[in-house]
Amino acid sequence: MGASGWDYVTPYRGSVETTLKALHDEVFEELFGGGEEYGSLDELYADEEFMGEGGTHSILDVQRIVKTTEPSDYFTLRPLPTARLVHHFGTDRPSVEQYEGAMARAYEALRTRPLRGEDTTLLGEDRMRWTGVYVVLYTDSQPTHVGFFGSSGD
Repeated sequence: MGASGWDYVTPYRGSVETTLKALHDEVFEELFGGGEEYGSLDELYADEEFMGEGGTHSILDVQRIVKTTEPSDYFTLRPLPTARLVHHFGTDRPSVEQYEGAMARAYEALRTRPLRGEDTTLLGEDRMRWTGVYVVLYTDSQPTHVGFFGSSGD
């Protein structure tokens, strides 16, 4: 089926873990809301053949937050390191607008650049399939949203 990139911006819900859980619930409802294939996220994750072979090509393919900033474990989300936040946004507390602008530039670069060469855009920070990266986003010095991006598939 091939690899798919995905990204989401969602309201911050007190912690990144709680925010991920809420986003999982929303995306599960969008993709499997009728309950015909899977009645719950736990049932989806129990289908090891489906999840191991192709997955959902969505945030549902990553199941937990890790503290390390290095890609090390499949099915995880890790924070973008502070130095990389400053590199991409000029601050360690980017806004939703800054994040969306960086993503738009990254997708434009993917569309227009040659396939060879290193990806120096924000999307290039996700260097391992079946994982993702998150960025806490701020309004007036308060966390208000989280941006999640990554890739699934082979």
